Amino acid sequence: MYSKAGGITLWRGSQLASGRANVVSCGFENLAAELPGGGWPRGALTDVLIQQPGVGELRLLLPALRAVGSRPIALLHPPHRFHPEAAAYWGLPQKSLTVVRASKTADMLWAAEQILRAGSFGALMFWQTHVRPESLRRLHLAAQTSETLFFMFRPLASASDTSPAPLRITVRPGRDSVAVEFVKRRGPALTEPLIVYLSHSPILLNRHATLDRRISTSPQPRGVPAELVS
Repeated sequence: MYSKAGGITLWRGSQLASGRANVVSCGFENLAAELPGGGWPRGALTDVLIQQPGVGELRLLLPALRAVGSRPIALLHPPHRFHPEAAAYWGLPQKSLTVVRASKTADMLWAAEQILRAGSFGALMFWQTHVRPESLRRLHLAAQTSETLFFMFRPLASASDTSPAPLRITVRPGRDSVAVEFVKRRGPALTEPLIVYLSHSPILLNRHATLDRRISTSPQPRGVPAELVS
């Protein structure tokens, strides 16, 4: 919790941060009890560290994506082709998902910053392997200018790297579940992995699926240039 001292709101490291956190519900009761503020933070970088894509990380985030699905959701540099029917299967508006690709890391980072600063996206999901600390700081600062959920998917090995993200988690697969560990959060360390049970749902990304270009919408002003949208 937070306390007041001389007009300044303070958070104590021995307590789970709550206060006036700006969050989106995660949709899982046991996870909400361990997340500062009870949900995924808006306007901040959240590190999601995984061994490989497809371990259940997207189903873990699905309730939050549904909550912000009235606004566009950007998928930046996803590891596989986008399944065109996923939006409908997952209960998201048909045109809510925008796939963005770029051939160079610098272009990806630039696109991410533009999406965050545009302020019109409900969520940005960015897959990236190697990101310099200064680039992470720049993206985190850009995220703070908006109400966008910002998830960056990176390898488990990145857990030892420095990151400005106030929330960093690892996600490992289980039987109809995922094991979530907190690498960093505004609160005490959690000694045991948190098991979050997931409902069965169609996949969002498919290695063999064909990309339906009609799913991706044209960027709005201050958004991402059309040539970057897959």
